[in-house]
Amino acid sequence: MARRTAAPLPEDFEEHIVDIDVGDEMRASFLEYAYSVIYARALPDARDGLKPVQRRILYGMHDMGLRPDRGHVKSSRVVGEVMGRFHPHGDTAIYDALVRQAQSWSLRVPTIDGHGNFGSPDDPPAAMRYTECRMSPAAVAMTATIDEDTVDFRPNYDGREVEPSVLPAAIPHLVVNGAAGIAVGMATNIAPHNLIETIQALRHLITHPKADLDALMRFIPGPDLPTGGKIIGLDGIRDAYETGRGSFKMRATTRIESVSTRRKGIVVTELPYGVGTERVIEAIKKLVQSKKLQGIADVKDLTDREKGLRLVIEVKNGFHPEALLEQLFKSTPMEDSFAINAVALVDGQPRTLGLKEMLEVFLAHRFDVVRRRSTFRRGKAADRLHLVEGLLLAILDIDEVIQLIRASDNAEAARERLMTVFDLTEIQANYILDMPLRRLTKFSKLELDKERDELVAVIAGLDEILGDENRLRKVVSEELAEVAKTYGTPRRTVLLESSGVVTTSSATPLEVADDPCHVFLSSSGLLARTTDVEPLGDAGERARHDVISSHVTATARGEVGVLTTHGRVLKLNVLDLPTLPRTANHPNLQGGAPVGEFLTLEAGERPLGLTTFAADSPGLALGTAQGVVKRVKPEYLSNKDDWDVIALADGDQVVGALELRTGTEELCFITDDAQLLHFGAEAVRPQGRSGGGIAGIKLSGNAKAAWFGVVEGPAAEAVVVTVSGASTALPGTESGMVKVTPFVEYPGKGRATGGVRCHRFLKGEDTLVFAWAGRAPARAAAASGAPVDLPAADGKRDGSGVPGSQPITACAGPVAG
Repeated sequence: MARRTAAPLPEDFEEHIVDIDVGDEMRASFLEYAYSVIYARALPDARDGLKPVQRRILYGMHDMGLRPDRGHVKSSRVVGEVMGRFHPHGDTAIYDALVRQAQSWSLRVPTIDGHGNFGSPDDPPAAMRYTECRMSPAAVAMTATIDEDTVDFRPNYDGREVEPSVLPAAIPHLVVNGAAGIAVGMATNIAPHNLIETIQALRHLITHPKADLDALMRFIPGPDLPTGGKIIGLDGIRDAYETGRGSFKMRATTRIESVSTRRKGIVVTELPYGVGTERVIEAIKKLVQSKKLQGIADVKDLTDREKGLRLVIEVKNGFHPEALLEQLFKSTPMEDSFAINAVALVDGQPRTLGLKEMLEVFLAHRFDVVRRRSTFRRGKAADRLHLVEGLLLAILDIDEVIQLIRASDNAEAARERLMTVFDLTEIQANYILDMPLRRLTKFSKLELDKERDELVAVIAGLDEILGDENRLRKVVSEELAEVAKTYGTPRRTVLLESSGVVTTSSATPLEVADDPCHVFLSSSGLLARTTDVEPLGDAGERARHDVISSHVTATARGEVGVLTTHGRVLKLNVLDLPTLPRTANHPNLQGGAPVGEFLTLEAGERPLGLTTFAADSPGLALGTAQGVVKRVKPEYLSNKDDWDVIALADGDQVVGALELRTGTEELCFITDDAQLLHFGAEAVRPQGRSGGGIAGIKLSGNAKAAWFGVVEGPAAEAVVVTVSGASTALPGTESGMVKVTPFVEYPGKGRATGGVRCHRFLKGEDTLVFAWAGRAPARAAAASGAPVDLPAADGKRDGSGVPGSQPITACAGPVAG
């Protein structure tokens, strides 16, 4: 293949080589690039608060007619239009700016109404071919009156079209939506503010041009971030408002809730501006994995469109949520800082602006817009008035006008004769010649008279605005008030002088201390603990629609056992139980959690009582349906989570189980055939866990023990509650006959005897459907937990009782402290 060679240079060719210093060329080129970035891309104009790309997007959409009352169009269509006509810097830059203008978490007052996936604080948006957009109502306010010569236009990048150098901007966009941008050698970062507060400050500045910063801060106390949250400390805000530079701390909005029946959690509903949930979750995971943060069980992001942001941080049992929250603020983006650097273009030059300067620049722009708009509208009204006056002159002699036109050789001759005869201008004569004959009616004369009067009034009003500075200021103030009414929303960000959170070093430790506490079991199977061991009051009053069937004193990090009808003890960590507040020494057990949340019970198995694992305890006392009684030695402690404490015969079950306090209590059986037997606990020899117990009460026929328990304290302070009914009735369907009898009415007998009768059955009754003995005053509850009134103790141990109001399923006396 033949090689191609360059053509020889002509003989008269002269070289022109210019020697340029590389340093000078680099400086000049870089300076030109820097100017381009500063003025054409990165910094907003202080008048409308928009960067060139944002302004071109809004103007392009205005030109395309994408009003809020029109349908959405593909974002790619808008991007292509803006790139082809105004902004030749690539579709990515244009789409990124368009997306940000549509994000409610980025702008306080979004200017674009987006349809589709426009991203989140953590995730990017979908591609422009998948999303749609149109102008938001606020964008209409930004571009309104742009066709009335209110702003200057300049050639676009190729000189074929023109674009606005600034928008009329009825909204103070720079202050309300803020700005962020990085130029060459400078950057800007302005926080968003509340529209209503900003306009209130603007209106105050209109009437008081010499107002100082303190006066303006009465209306604008601080930023109002789109994501809400809290701002901690206001000193940095005042510095920023005064000098244009300052910083403040942003903090998430949180609350501590019971996220489950067993655990509390920190629920985050608002995050600092610019922080997303995934960023917080990632920071928490890193801290937990590196063991720098303890006490967190799980983190769940439950955010959705209906409920908004909801980040749930579950706290492990044994840790104080308040102390853990303080650590999260220190170590994660749940607390972040915002550095204000208010740099914007003023008269084409970058300047650092304080709050008052930003407001003054916007007001000067609005004054100029309203003045230019009034001039434009006055010119339009004057032109129309000129035509109307010419029509009125022609209508007065309409016949002569028609005759004059018919007699003219051509339109030019007609025009000249109209101007000469009726003293009309060329514009008026042309308008008359172009006017349809149907307009030349009597009714048209009335309409023209009315229109002339209206135009005169409009021109007078516009002349007043143009000629009176106070009138101009009033118009601008009224228009701003209408903008605030139309587009304003309540403040979202809470401003705090200080954090309001007590630090862990000075008050609350991170982990729960192993302090003494009470553990409760209610008749409806609820478990709970209190945070102290103050003397306890009446069980019925404290339980609130439930009664406390058992309670023990333990420690917050200790263990207790749950005694069941199957003769088992199930181990339970006290820390797992929900903590109840003490309200006037009356904790509400309705805030407790069911036993099934903590323990796995067998079919038909029910909890009966609580026990501790103290080595000095007198042990347990149990009674079964077959009349067996057993005391268990205190050395029953086991490393297992559950174990048997009695060997039950076939068909037998425990009807009562409790931990003895002194070992000298009075044990009591009540059978379903109304026999009561009580004897001292000393009469029962303690056994090991494998023992089957000894005879407690002698049963007759098919009778069974209905209740077993202990009567503490003086016998004179105890009562016996019995409820009679029919064995053929369905359980819980009849109230029966209720009787309350002083315990002293029943003499004690030896163990393994038959006892004495405690209730006399009426006709149709053959069994006790409920029985209980204990300290007075007794409180009863139905199966629903609702309280049931008991009759007074009548003193007749062999009485038949009175009709009950509803079936009783539980009964308890005061809880001993």
